[in-house]
Amino acid sequence: MKDLPKLGKLSIEGREALIYQLWEQIQKLEQENRELREKLEKKAVKKTSTNSSLPPSEGFKPEIKSEQDQKRKRQAHQNGGRELDQAPNQIIIAKANHCPHCQTKVELETQKLQAVYEKVELPKIEPIITQIQRYGGQCPNCQKTYEAPVPDGMEQGSPFGKSIESLATYLRYSHAISYERMSQLMGEVFGVKISEGGLAELFKRVKAQLDPQVQAILQRLQSSRMVCSDETSARVNGKNEWEWVFQNEQVCLHVIRPSRGTQVITEIMAGHQPEIWVSDLFSAQKKNPATNWQVCLAHQLRDCQYAIDAGDKIFAPVFKQILLRAFVIHKKYQKWTDSTLYQYRCDLNRRLARALALTPIQSDGVRLQKRYRKIQQHLFLFLDDASIPPTNNSSEQALRLSVIFRKVTNGFRSDWGKELFAAVRSIVNTARRQGVSAFEAITNAISAPSSLSLISP
Repeated sequence: MKDLPKLGKLSIEGREALIYQLWEQIQKLEQENRELREKLEKKAVKKTSTNSSLPPSEGFKPEIKSEQDQKRKRQAHQNGGRELDQAPNQIIIAKANHCPHCQTKVELETQKLQAVYEKVELPKIEPIITQIQRYGGQCPNCQKTYEAPVPDGMEQGSPFGKSIESLATYLRYSHAISYERMSQLMGEVFGVKISEGGLAELFKRVKAQLDPQVQAILQRLQSSRMVCSDETSARVNGKNEWEWVFQNEQVCLHVIRPSRGTQVITEIMAGHQPEIWVSDLFSAQKKNPATNWQVCLAHQLRDCQYAIDAGDKIFAPVFKQILLRAFVIHKKYQKWTDSTLYQYRCDLNRRLARALALTPIQSDGVRLQKRYRKIQQHLFLFLDDASIPPTNNSSEQALRLSVIFRKVTNGFRSDWGKELFAAVRSIVNTARRQGVSAFEAITNAISAPSSLSLISP
């Protein structure tokens, strides 16, 4: 409508029709204005590690602290330092015979201990090379040729023993060292000449040795009461694939598959139905086979913060406080009686019901409210069972080195390479749950591949 009609010439019906028409246009314009305003607000809101899954390295960088703050931090660490070794290889006792100021002779018995400190050195690293001279001949009785037996582990084949296999696997899959740099490191530091092709053949042998351990981890997982799961992207032969992790307090299994779909969960679980499943809200994770599902609340807390930053003042702030309150209750779970916990849980349910009855107008708040109305029975399962974690942070921590490895190496160039990486990460992260270091876990697995001590119940 460009020109306003003369109102005096309009009938009552015409005036009413005009009013309705103008009213509809006003509502339409207000809706468009609201949407544009929200878009502008969202553009102004940047995703950071506090309101999304963005890592801290890609978010806002903290300001450099002042010189006074740095000095205060240094003073706080003055009394810290490295702990002294309880069994040093040698001890040097330094006592003075003369005063360094006036050269007067001093008694040894009168001197008091002033300081104890250490100097640490590495011995010269040299490889231990064992040359096998194997004899044989022809039996005078049966006329068949024969060769003398050799000790176990000294059979003919690759010259590199299990200690070199363990070290190379550790450097490659725990520190993402490239083949070129590892070949240089082995030669210059350890005195072992090994080519990049030799390293590749070494890793192929290692993979076969780790298979029994990985299979045992899988079997233990398939009988677990609780499974926590997450996934991250991986690059294989220049294509995108997915690294999955399935873990709990006892074991941790990594697999890399072309799919991010439910079929990966179905394959790994092989018909097993855990009692508890902990994960984020990814569609494949929603279809987990467990009896109960605990949603990761760390993700939800970040989503609420993003909605608050985007302008929601009705739902997200209230729900964020509910989540924080749930974390406090979980933290004090062991200190309270069952009756006290029950009262807090009932109060939390009432707060949740009131929050879900609110009427947010900002799009992010509306979206979150719809989400939590659908999954409200999966939010606070951990308050009924202390063994259930409220977050899936342990799975994200298990995948952290995988993300670093992908960024440093740009992925895998063969299928056996991705399988070996997944096997090493499975063994290392399982061993970590038993208090065993990464290098020790790899060494144990390669030295005794049939030993399953790391995953014993």
